[in-house]
Amino acid sequence: MKISETRLKGSYIIQPQIFKDKRGYFMESYNMESLRKFTGLNIDFVQDNESQSSKGVLRGLHYQIEEFAQAKLVRVVRGRVLDVAVDLRINSKTFGDHITVELSAENKKQLFVPRGFAHGFVVLEDDTIFSYKCDNYYNKEAERGIFYNDLDLEIDWHLPNSDLIISDKDLLLPKFKNAEL
Repeated sequence: MKISETRLKGSYIIQPQIFKDKRGYFMESYNMESLRKFTGLNIDFVQDNESQSSKGVLRGLHYQIEEFAQAKLVRVVRGRVLDVAVDLRINSKTFGDHITVELSAENKKQLFVPRGFAHGFVVLEDDTIFSYKCDNYYNKEAERGIFYNDLDLEIDWHLPNSDLIISDKDLLLPKFKNAEL
C-alpha cells in the first residue's frame, strides 16, 4: 500500500497494491496499522456508507461540525468520480483551498479526508458506486455544507454546469464565506 500526503496537510491518497492473475485481482483496501503507521493518526472507522449514482450527479460539499465532525476514507467500487476535499480548518495554512482526485474502479485510489474538511464528488460515469468509511456517526443536526459552485473556491468539476444533477438541498447550501465552521 502506497500512502502519500496531498498538499493539504492531513489529507492522503492511498494506492493499494494490486495482485492480478488469470482469476482476476486481489487487493487490501484498508489496513488500520499501515494508515496509523504512515500518518500517525489514530483512526477508528465506525460507519461505512455507499451510494450509486448516474453520470453528472454531484454530491456535496458536505461536512459535520464540532464533536460530530467526520474523517472519511473514500473510494470507488464501480465507475469513476472526481472527488473534492476543501480545507475548512480556520488556522490551517491551506484554509479554503481544495484538492481534486479522480477515483475509479480502475485506478483503485482512495482519498483520506480528515476532520475539518468539506467533501463532495461528481460522477463521471453512469452506474458508479461510491463507498466510504467514517470515523464518527452521522448526526443530522450537525450536518452542514457549502454551495458546490462558489466562485471563491474555484472548483473545476470537469463537467458543464448544465450536465450536473444536484439535489434541491445541495442547491440551497450557503457560500463559503457564509458557511458555519
